[in-house]
Parts: sequence; structure tokens; C-alpha cells
Amino acid sequence: MPPLSTPPHPLAALLRSSARRRDRTACRKLHAHLLKSGLHQRRPFPSALLDAYAKSGFLSDARCLFDESSHRDAVLYSALLSALSHSDRPSQALSLFRRMVYVDAVPPDGFIFASLVKTCSRIGFLRLGKQAHAQFLLSSFYTDDVVRSSLVDMYSKCCAVDDARKVFDTVPDKNHVCWTAMVSGYASNGRKSEALGLFWQMPRRDLFAWTALIAGFLQSGDSFDAVKLFVEMRRNQVEIDDSFVLSTVVGASSDLAALELGRQLHGLVLALGYKSSMILGNALVDMYAKCSDIRSARAVFEGLVMRDVISWTTMVVGEAQHGRADDALDLYDKMVLAGVKPNEVTFTGLIYACSHAGLVQKGRELFDSMEQDHGIRPSLQHYTCLLDLLSRSGHLTEAENVINSMPYVPDEASWGALLSACKKQGDTSMSVRMADRLLGLKPKDPSTYILLSNTYAAAGKWDSVASVRKLMAEMDVKKEPGYSWIDLGKESCLFRAGEVPYTMRHEIIRLLNELANEMNKRGYVPDTRSVMHDVEENEKEQQLFMHSERLAVAFGLLKSIPGTTIRVIKNLRICLDCHNVIKLISEITGREIVVRDANRFHHFEVGKCSCGDFW
Repeated sequence: MPPLSTPPHPLAALLRSSARRRDRTACRKLHAHLLKSGLHQRRPFPSALLDAYAKSGFLSDARCLFDESSHRDAVLYSALLSALSHSDRPSQALSLFRRMVYVDAVPPDGFIFASLVKTCSRIGFLRLGKQAHAQFLLSSFYTDDVVRSSLVDMYSKCCAVDDARKVFDTVPDKNHVCWTAMVSGYASNGRKSEALGLFWQMPRRDLFAWTALIAGFLQSGDSFDAVKLFVEMRRNQVEIDDSFVLSTVVGASSDLAALELGRQLHGLVLALGYKSSMILGNALVDMYAKCSDIRSARAVFEGLVMRDVISWTTMVVGEAQHGRADDALDLYDKMVLAGVKPNEVTFTGLIYACSHAGLVQKGRELFDSMEQDHGIRPSLQHYTCLLDLLSRSGHLTEAENVINSMPYVPDEASWGALLSACKKQGDTSMSVRMADRLLGLKPKDPSTYILLSNTYAAAGKWDSVASVRKLMAEMDVKKEPGYSWIDLGKESCLFRAGEVPYTMRHEIIRLLNELANEMNKRGYVPDTRSVMHDVEENEKEQQLFMHSERLAVAFGLLKSIPGTTIRVIKNLRICLDCHNVIKLISEITGREIVVRDANRFHHFEVGKCSCGDFW
């Protein structure tokens, strides 16, 4: 008769249970009991205890337990490596691996190789991933399919998708994880046809596989096809028993600014019973905010049962982008009172809110409190927000002192923020000085060259304008054409400046002329300063008349249900004249008009804008 296997110790089962529940108190009590009973060094308790601490959020305790252990074998190393690879400090797993090999001389097994490869995957360290692959091939575990699946994932996430396919082809009996990793690799790297081809070859296409494909398309920037795939998945009657795919496709509707789609997905979330999901709630808050419906975003936020730092920060940033600085600051106060620690993004949103509301002193206080009160070192992005805040409010000298003394090398965004404000404040000499510094960086963003060209043109420095155009030609920088998009649910249309659909041309031009006559009665005078072409004044006015956002607003007035909000998306910054015109249109028609441009949201209502003309 074969010997009976030793039954698992009940304390080990309790440790695993506390790890699943992330129960820190239970971990400490069980640790104390093991110490008193003298079992703390007996297998399987060291690795089980370390794993419980790590999964409960006590990574430092897990590390101390590891360091104090008298016998650090492959099992213990595997437990800590796995914990570190899944933590917010995955790079520490690399130094631990070196210690394992060169200090304790512990040979890696399949679990350790898998943890190491996953770490390389998370931090995008392709060179080390290849070294791990080489060691794996030389080891006795070279046929381990779990490691090979991890290698497929690692190469895909490091943008070496052809190497991923080579590993994939070496696996004789591919499991579902391996298939899914390769499909995800193709999709996330923009290899659409290969991703779909492999996906339809899969032996089993479950929710996990569909989610990987949809998320991959979204990651590669193909939000439209991500949504189409979700619709296809629904047609295939795949049961949604996990909320992640829903949060993914809600994210796709955010990218597309497709409000009606987002509302339908919200209804599906409720119908499937995922109302209490915090991850989905956060995605819905973000979607409504990005789709210009800030009221619905706030309603979803207020209805969240549980809120984490992402919930609060998403709402703070949303309020800030919609010009509701007071609401953003009030939310921040409530967030701190609720005991939620703000992060770097929270402060970016707060300083941005102050910048676009002219709250200079409040912005300074928030910037200082980052490090003083919360231990967050300001990043270059925070300094750029501070520069924007100071310069927009006319504190140009202070802003220049900041950019010259900050602990980072100013980048294109930093100089651009300062230059834009100098130009708005009418400080020609400083504008030219900032433009010269910015031009020296040979910027990549086409809009930066437009700003430079306009700055030099306004200062009459035509030689510099020619230099900008020459540099654009040398670097093959092409100006992004402006367009505006309006979606009315069943009807949508994209407008480019000067281009009106033939079927609607007569109605749109007639309505714009009627509105122009009414605006003239109210004292409207076209502001042609944004038209930098050397043409007659009446031609400049005609160019403004045919700007894409005006065409989209006119289409919305003609086609939408009376009284409903008109929502327009513009890919570039709205010009000053169009901003004035749409304020007047909102007053004349009694309609709320929301324009999302490249910088922020503008809510036009009864002749006023939410930005307070401070954008």
C-alpha cells in the first residue's frame, strides 16, 4: 500500500484564507501564534506567511520575514519574487533574483522564471527579458509551458511581437493562456489582421479571450474597432460574468467621446448587476466627464458605494476640465477629510483648475502642499501647470523665474505654456524671447510651430516666420487640419473649415447669416487677429465665418431636438472669435452648447462660458 500523503496543516489553510481576504490583522495574529508554537521555520509556514503578508499589502513585513529566515530556498524566493513582480515596485524583483543566484546560489525553477519574466514584462525591460529567456532555455525547465506563455506576453508588451510569435510557435500543446497572450500581443501592437486571424483560430473563445482582444485594440488606439468587437461578442452571446470587459469598452466610448454609446453601456452595466463595481463606476465617471456630460459624471460619482483615489481624482480632474474650479477644490477637501491620500494626478487637476480660474494664490498653496503635506515631489508636469497658472494671470516675471530655477530641463510643453500666455498678455519682447528658446528645441508638435509662427508674425519678425516654416519642412512637420465633430445619436457629421456638406449647405449658410445679423445688432465685431494670412479684412472675416466649430453648431441647431444640449468636439483649440460667437449664439437661441477643444470643455449658456473667458 502506498504511503498516505500528509494532510495540509490547518494553520496553512488559515494563512491562505487571510491572504485571499487581505486581512492584515489575521496575518499578524497567525504569525504570533506560529512564533509561540515554534512552527514559524517549519515548512510550509515561512512561504505561506510571506505570501499572506505580501497579498495583504504588508510587502515590507514580507521582506523582513524573508531576510530573517535561516533557510532561503527556491520556494521562499519564489513567494517573494511573485509578490514583488505584482507590486508597485516590480524592479526590486530583479535585485532579489541576482541575490538568489549569486549570494544564496539557489537555482531558479519554473515558478521563479515565470516571476522574473513577468517582472520584465511589467517594467518593459526587453534586454533582461531576453537574458531570462536564454537562461530558461539552458535550464532543465525549458519545456515549461507557463514560462513560455509568460515569454509570449513579455515580448508582446515590449513591442517585440515577432519574437513573441516565435516562442508561441514552439509550444506544442498551447493552453488557453498562451493563445490569449499571443492574440493580445498582436492586437495591442496594432497588428489588427493577425490578431483577428489568430483569434478565430482559437479552440475556445471565451470572455477572457474576447476581453484580451478588445483591450488590445483599445491599447493600440483603435477604439472604434474595440467597440465593434464588443458588439460582435454580444451577438455571439458570450456570458459577461466579469466586469473588466465592460470597463474596457466604456473606456473606448470615452476615447471616442460617444455619449450615446456610453449611456447605453451604462444601462447594460445596471442590467447585468454591476452597479456596485468601483472599477466600472470609475470608468463611467471618466466617460461622462470626457463626453461633456459633467452632471451625469457627478451623479455616478455620488452613487459610488466605495471610492478610491482614482474615483476622487477622476472627478476632480473632470470638474477642473469643465471649468468648475470651486467644485474641484471642494471635492479635494472632502477627499482629504475622507482619509484618501491624493496622488500626483490629483494635484495636476487641482493646479489646472486654479490656472483656468485665475486662482493664483490657491494654486501656489496647493503646489507647496504636495511635498510639505503629502510627500509628493512635484514633477515636470506640475511645474508646467504652475507656469501656466502664473503666466495666464499676468505674473510673467515670476513664471520666468520658475522656469529658470526648476529642477528639470524645460520641455516643449513648459516653454509653450509660457509663450502662449506671453502672447495673450501682449508682452511682445518676452514672447519673442520665449519663442527663440522654444524654437531651439526643434519641437515635434505641429501646433507649437503654429504658435511660433503666429508669435513672430505678430511681432513683425518675418525672417523668423520663414525660419519656422523652413524647420517644419526639414523635420517634415505637417499642420494638423482643424475639424469639428457633432454626434446627435442617430445622426453625426464631421466638419472641416470652409467645407459644408452639399445636402445641408443652403440651410447652414442661411442660419449662420441670420445669426450673424442678430449678433451685429448686439455689437459683435469680428476678431480677425487669429487669421495670420496676408489677405484683405473681409476675406479674413469670411474665413472665420466658415470655421468648423460654427458649422457644427449650426448643424446641431438645425438637426437636434429643440431645447437639448448641443455637444461639439474640436481637435484644435477654439479661436477667440469663435468663442465670442458661440457665446452670442447660446444667448440668441437659448440653447446650452458644449464645445470640447484640445485644451478643455467650454459650456456656453445665456451668453456666458464656463471658462469665464480665461482659457
